[in-house]
Amino acid sequence: MKDSTRRRTGRALAALLAADGLVHLYWATGLTWPAPDERTLSLAVLGSEVSFGPPVVLPLAALTLTGAAAVLAHAKGRGGGPVPRAARLVTAAVAAGLAVRGLAGLGWAAGLLDSPADGPFRALNLALYTPACLGFGWAAARLARAR
Repeated sequence: MKDSTRRRTGRALAALLAADGLVHLYWATGLTWPAPDERTLSLAVLGSEVSFGPPVVLPLAALTLTGAAAVLAHAKGRGGGPVPRAARLVTAAVAAGLAVRGLAGLGWAAGLLDSPADGPFRALNLALYTPACLGFGWAAARLARAR
């Protein structure tokens, strides 16, 4: 992968992860945008009722923000040493996580995994969540392979 492509891919992936982390921090405050309440938000994002309280969303925010920093470090990294290797490993973990979520999304879409037939989750999963996870997961895997 060319250096300019690696940097662009890393920036795009880091931006996605950072935006996701910031949204989780926002939800940790008790606000539920874009939904009117926590139940509606949970059904739209996860397809079931799950708490969006700080004990749930703060670790997710930390995970995605850490992933964003590592992906960006790997995309800009040069040379060897423990930090570039760790950033590369975290980038590979991000790729694996996104791939698993993307494959689960395909399972939900195909009816292989249990998900609600009604409500916004099905449409959001098909139109946004699954394509984004598969696309960015593929990009993260390519980035993780780049030295």
